[in-house]
Amino acid sequence: MSFLTKFVDALPLPSVIQPVGHRDGIPYYEVTMKQVKQKLHRDLPITTVWGYNGMYPGPTFEVRRNQPILVKWENQLPFEHLLPVDRTVHGAEPNEPSVRTVVHLHGGRVRPENDGYPEAWFTRNFENSGSKFLHKVYCYPNCQRPTTLWYHDHALGITRLNVYAGLAGFYLIRDKKEKKLNLPRGKYEIPFVIQDRSFYPNGELFYPSQPGHQPPPAQQPPLPFDEEVLPNPSVVPEFFGNTALVNGKVWPYLEVEPRKYRFRILNGSNARFYRLRLSSGQDFIQIGTDGGFLEKPVIVSNAKGLLLAPAERADVIVDFSKYAGQKIILTNDAPAPFPNGAPDTPVLPEIMEFRVSKKRSESDRSQIPQTLSCIERLEPTGVTVRQNFLMEMDDPEFPARLKLLLNGMEWDELPITETPYNGTVEVWELYNLTGDTHPIHLHLVQFQILNRESITVDENGNATSIGPAREPDPNERGWKDTVRANPNEVTRIIARFGPFTGIYPWHCHILEHEDHDMMRPYEVLQNPNLDQCISDSGRVSG
Repeated sequence: MSFLTKFVDALPLPSVIQPVGHRDGIPYYEVTMKQVKQKLHRDLPITTVWGYNGMYPGPTFEVRRNQPILVKWENQLPFEHLLPVDRTVHGAEPNEPSVRTVVHLHGGRVRPENDGYPEAWFTRNFENSGSKFLHKVYCYPNCQRPTTLWYHDHALGITRLNVYAGLAGFYLIRDKKEKKLNLPRGKYEIPFVIQDRSFYPNGELFYPSQPGHQPPPAQQPPLPFDEEVLPNPSVVPEFFGNTALVNGKVWPYLEVEPRKYRFRILNGSNARFYRLRLSSGQDFIQIGTDGGFLEKPVIVSNAKGLLLAPAERADVIVDFSKYAGQKIILTNDAPAPFPNGAPDTPVLPEIMEFRVSKKRSESDRSQIPQTLSCIERLEPTGVTVRQNFLMEMDDPEFPARLKLLLNGMEWDELPITETPYNGTVEVWELYNLTGDTHPIHLHLVQFQILNRESITVDENGNATSIGPAREPDPNERGWKDTVRANPNEVTRIIARFGPFTGIYPWHCHILEHEDHDMMRPYEVLQNPNLDQCISDSGRVSG
């Protein structure tokens, strides 16, 4: 709520989860989803949330590259949902359980049965389950570059509600090369997830039950129930809260020393973009993105700001050495919806506060290397190019609301139209015919952004390139798993598909869009020219 006093609670740091044992020498973890009460602000009554191991956000995994782990995900949530469920959304029909969960390791290179397929959901104590890929214990091989991943719920038709209720956490992959870089570490390396929420006066989470339903203090009741106009409750186009939370705390502060810090920043919001700046005017030094380290550090100027769409991550260094004794605000000025905004959308100009002490507790021996990593550049010459269209339309069932689609197709429409072969490189062109920027996420693979190009749309809905092509921003020139596809542009990405075969989702990571119905499966087909034992290892370069 906007009347809550800012910067009165310390930033919490999620604990690092430890294995409960080993299976065949592989670390074995157990994580239980629970409904709990949690204090999110000093002056806010206790809030009901859902958390992994009863924590919002969930505990942080810290794993080693090429060292697999096993995780058993268990659902001990109530049978009725904490938030309003629209039973007209695909996957959440009246015959389906209200509370369903399945965990997706976002950015993870895993087999399809361990990916958190939206239809692989399960209920409390595994009493009911979806029809595909149900596994009680997931294997994460961690055969990929050191990076900041995150895990969150992905159940079909209610992802927006489950993540909003609190089901998200960090997953950090490390290796020996990272340690040799001598970056800030230990208590000077801090992951934090930025989210927006709204609350009722009693402290409980507010989530709109229909478009136009406003949170307190400007609360308006849902629209009069008319099943021919809108169902009640109904999915909304996007959600934007009036309160900023970091690591599950409302407008927190963090005490820092006058030295370098490494911050792993995740945009964990349903739909809100953030363009972050520091009130001190200093720059961010970005060292990594979704898929790990950049080739070299990139200065993200304070004038430009650090832009993050939902699900994007930025690994940054902030040097407080010249700001001893000062208070610095992390600010945001990204319009919502992005990029054009709307007059009735709550703004969140302040996110959190850094309180810089006057002295260091120890000398700062950390460094910012000139070179961080080597990145293989994928070549677009002679590869398959797929055109994909991001579209919006009036919902045929309820024309008063929008429906978002990929290539004009719903989630379960057949055939599956994107079918790359294992081990092959493809260029995907994302033609955005809508007015919003969509963060597009591909499961299984990390990709590179080739360019973006302006387009026009003729009277027949055909996109025409008018160029010229623009290279990605310097801090986008690493490996990515989520890309901002801007309106009236074609965004081109290039990926090597694999190393596993099977069916995976690709979708917009605005969670309301993903649920209704901007998500499609794609299938990685077995390549007869690729040695299957190489594929099975998971150790394909990149």
